[in-house]
Amino acid sequence: MGATDILHQIGESLGSSATVKSVFGEPIQVEGKIVVPVAKIAYGFGGGFGAGHGKADPVGRQGEGGGGGGGVRAFPAGALEITANSTRFIPFPDIWWIGGAFAAGVAAGAFILGRRRK
Repeated sequence: MGATDILHQIGESLGSSATVKSVFGEPIQVEGKIVVPVAKIAYGFGGGFGAGHGKADPVGRQGEGGGGGGGVRAFPAGALEITANSTRFIPFPDIWWIGGAFAAGVAAGAFILGRRRK
């Protein structure tokens, strides 16, 4: 199987999971409202193939190899709240990003204060 075939196969398998239901979940009715969960979906895939003569092969046989892989990551982004009067998006904050930004700010502050005291 060549590199093109591998990439084509990976793309088809990941593409078949890229549906509207992957991003928008089943609507839920609560107290006269319709709530639709929303997710962020990230796809990634790659592959490679190589061929060449082995340096230690005295006969000059050609070797070849290839491989590929991919993945999908889904995480909640928020929810759509639909009422008779309005529709609004309620985001779910990414706590890891907020925590990382806070930690980076603390580290930068400590570094700057440490340099001022010298």
